[in-house]
Amino acid sequence: MNDSILIRQETEKDFGQVEEVVRLAFGNMPESDHTEHILVERLRQSDAYIPELSLVAETGDKKIVGHVLLSKVTIVSANGTHTVLSVAPLSVLPEFQRRGIGGMLLREAHQRAAALGYGGVLLLGHEDYYPRFGYKKASAFGIKFPFDALDACCMAMELKANGLNGISGMVHYPDAFGLN
Repeated sequence: MNDSILIRQETEKDFGQVEEVVRLAFGNMPESDHTEHILVERLRQSDAYIPELSLVAETGDKKIVGHVLLSKVTIVSANGTHTVLSVAPLSVLPEFQRRGIGGMLLREAHQRAAALGYGGVLLLGHEDYYPRFGYKKASAFGIKFPFDALDACCMAMELKANGLNGISGMVHYPDAFGLN
């Protein structure tokens, strides 16, 4: 199955298919507010958007079955403001889930982000899924999220050795996230 999946950068012509993938991926998730597709659109229009880190998973017949977006966030502490990335969202069509596509998207996004010079990435996600990719509790790095969520679900990962070394404090999301 994975042999026929291509991971590539999203293009403008993909936007409609990506919106549908994101809607369907979160459609039956009780934890979701079902606005993830709106977040993707808002992020595309923001300074936090990095086109090279908006990736799609495409089948051999050109159907988009997955999407991941990494965008810029900051961590503010007494020793300064540091730019890192946030995974939001990672989406795979329900009928293509549990086939490794989400992992393919995430690993490729991590590699591209590291190549662009980013040292760390954050996410709010399932505590049993993301640690297999190297994510740890963000609190272990001294990183706090600005909303009420289980500590085990607030995660961080270094994209290079010591990528989050000396970086701690409160995460500040761009306005596109609608948290302010």
